[in-house]
Amino acid sequence: MTARARLIVFLVAAVLFAGFFTAACAHLPPFGTPDHPYGERAVAAALAHRTANVVSSVNFDIRAFDTLGEESILFGTVLGAALLLRRAHDERHRRAEAERVMPTTRLFGTVLLPVALIVGVYVVAHGQLSPGGGFQGGVVLATALHLAYVAADHRALKRIRPLTVLDVADSLAAASYSLVGLAGLVAGGAFLENVLPLGTFNTLTSGGTVAVLNAAVGVEVACGLVVLLAHFLSQAVELTDPGRPENGDN
Repeated sequence: MTARARLIVFLVAAVLFAGFFTAACAHLPPFGTPDHPYGERAVAAALAHRTANVVSSVNFDIRAFDTLGEESILFGTVLGAALLLRRAHDERHRRAEAERVMPTTRLFGTVLLPVALIVGVYVVAHGQLSPGGGFQGGVVLATALHLAYVAADHRALKRIRPLTVLDVADSLAAASYSLVGLAGLVAGGAFLENVLPLGTFNTLTSGGTVAVLNAAVGVEVACGLVVLLAHFLSQAVELTDPGRPENGDN
């Protein structure tokens, strides 16, 4: 496609988007009003679906299809980075060297790593009950794992980071979100419609599919971020350009 053709396609798409966006904004409620219809409906829907956290109810129930798009963006980002940062034919792989770490830093990372993992799991598991959820808990889990790099070195991180398993888990978690949505269609409803018992309000088993989708996002975000950072760290400490001398070479 030529540059002129790309410009024409962009202008046509931009005009269509601007038209639909303007029409949608024209029907929004006015700003500054004391009552907001969306807020009232969101709270009512969350209570009706036994979800204590209204934000999670919005993300994984009322606008669950939009959250599917956000999750897919992260999955595509990880996939694109993995392709761009893969080892090139003219790059050499070298074993990461052991690094000297201050005793206080090593102690800090060693103690905080399991605590951060527990907190991450808690945030994901209680996403339908309290502030947090899959996105936030997934970031906490990925950060917790990389405390091994802070407390030790890249070799220690690699020993507790099975990339092959994480790659598979990332893909399965991303696919499971769509499968839960298809379950609603199979049950005779709509895509991503709740098909599970709502349970008792303010318990871990409440919220129907909200808890399941929340867990899928937590696994996908955690695994995706770990895989993404793994490729960046590999570029930084393991891959070298053939024209650049190794450490210690003149």
